[in-house]
Amino acid sequence: MSIILAFDQGTTSSRAIAFDHSGSIIKVAQRELTQHYPQSGWVEHDANEIWESQLAVGREVLEQCQLTAADVAAIGITNQRETTVLWDRHTGQPVHHAIVWQDRRTAEYCDSLREAGHTDRVQQKTGLLIDSYFCATKLRWMLDNVPGARQKAENGDLAFGTVDSWLFWKLTGGKVHATDITNASRTMLFNIAARQWDDELLELFEIPKSLLPEVHPSSHVYGESQSEWFGTPIKLGGAAGDQQSALFGQNCTQAGMVKNTYGTGCFMLMNIGNEPKPSQCKLLTTVACSTGDVREYALEGSIFIAGAIVQWLRDGLGIIESSTEVEALAASVDDTDGVYLVPAFAGLGAPHWDAYARGTLVGLTRGTTKAHIARAALEGIAFQVADVLDAMRQDAELPIEELRVDGGAAANDLLMQFQADIIGVPVVRPKVIETTALGAAYLAGLSSGFWNSLQELSQVWQTERVFKPQMSAEEVATRRKRWTAALDRARSWEQP
Repeated sequence: MSIILAFDQGTTSSRAIAFDHSGSIIKVAQRELTQHYPQSGWVEHDANEIWESQLAVGREVLEQCQLTAADVAAIGITNQRETTVLWDRHTGQPVHHAIVWQDRRTAEYCDSLREAGHTDRVQQKTGLLIDSYFCATKLRWMLDNVPGARQKAENGDLAFGTVDSWLFWKLTGGKVHATDITNASRTMLFNIAARQWDDELLELFEIPKSLLPEVHPSSHVYGESQSEWFGTPIKLGGAAGDQQSALFGQNCTQAGMVKNTYGTGCFMLMNIGNEPKPSQCKLLTTVACSTGDVREYALEGSIFIAGAIVQWLRDGLGIIESSTEVEALAASVDDTDGVYLVPAFAGLGAPHWDAYARGTLVGLTRGTTKAHIARAALEGIAFQVADVLDAMRQDAELPIEELRVDGGAAANDLLMQFQADIIGVPVVRPKVIETTALGAAYLAGLSSGFWNSLQELSQVWQTERVFKPQMSAEEVATRRKRWTAALDRARSWEQP
């Protein structure tokens, strides 16, 4: 068996990546996914398109590698989290478009749950805040709004799953209805301490238990693909939600290890060990990848706008023609000349959670240039990350020795150096920054014997560059104080 095949089913595309035994990428295939916006605030995907595109790229990458299914040790799946699929067990067809994690149609229902006093109970059981982000309210909406769905569900004729469950079902021809523990923990129906579906929550959201998939460790042999898909069966060896998969792909398997993914937004996760710990700083407590009976938990903080600020510089302001130009433009000045950019275009995420904040540019003078604004934009990303890291330090009460980074903006050396300066710990960039897919490959590789242990994986994972802090403590304190002042000006700009 010469490769592991990772299926990376994301919000905007389906990808398949072939990894060799050294953890290096051999080939990648990708197809974009159609976004459906039936109403303002609603976001949907065609679940059949998700399946068909994922199958197509899986076949394509094998063809590119000039390999057959017999050369694949196992498939690992990582997926957009919280996106909710409901399908008929008999026909295998979705009863409605998948409702995407970004969808806000159940926001008012979530408001009513909070007003009814359910916040503490939900957080205690699930580690999550009540929000339309998670699956439970999306599933409830489908049962209440798709004609005949609730009756079919009561009769045991429907199946619910996150995208990993849907792919397992399709790959096995309906023989496997399962999910991994990380995806289960994002449904708002899963008790993360008991590590099982919670009857009280199912009653609260009026969801029949017969809908739910079996829950397994992330690294686990779920079954085999049907022969028709790739010629011969391939072992299905693992699954994890995308951010937990990235945490595992960064080898953050010890308590206190942290990774941050710099994408459109930022997702920071910290391994906190084998006990779930409720956050006092408005972070989420979630389940980390498991390779057996060992319990692993993580704290998670989400930042809404990170790499998207660079897109805005390009498309909104027109001060760069491509995103790759931002580093050189920002580096053409020594500092921001007192300019701060708070990229709260969609409000502020963790740890501030201010839906009414808006993007704010302060400190402008007649001498301000587009280079100063570009540098302030990059620094605004790093300041947000520092705020989340502080919250994690406070919640976890664990020392943080380094920050491991991935995602597109992690390639920006200027940003990574400033990030190290402002958080006061080294920033470590790996050779393979496709750590979401790499995590899925690791999980499948462990269950299939392609790799033998976490210790072996720690040798496979390799550092490309370490950015060490260079800024004085006094300057860091001054910069962060000014950032806090800029944040205060961004807060509550819109009126509720």
